[in-house]
Amino acid sequence: MEELHNKNTTLVKDIIIGMSDGLTVPFALTAGLSGVLDTNHLIIVSGLAEITAGCISMGLGGFLAGQSEVEHYDTELKREYDEVEFVMHRYHIGTNHFWIFQK
Repeated sequence: MEELHNKNTTLVKDIIIGMSDGLTVPFALTAGLSGVLDTNHLIIVSGLAEITAGCISMGLGGFLAGQSEVEHYDTELKREYDEVEFVMHRYHIGTNHFWIFQK
């Protein structure tokens, strides 16, 4: 019997970290404002505005982090291929020996 595992572990991790980080500031903001302001309407609107801003910030941060990870991987992969070509050219290794460097 094959074990079933969740394939989206990074998605689950991102959601948990984002929620725990993203909910801390709105709760702190609304708690601070509730001690200063007498009107509930302004406290609720401020909390919702901060949640919206936090969602946008977290989404853009996650997107940019993912993009930079992909760019870094592509750069490293290109560097490795360039090094293999350099070594093959320098030591006059023919293409029939290229199978050594392939996956």
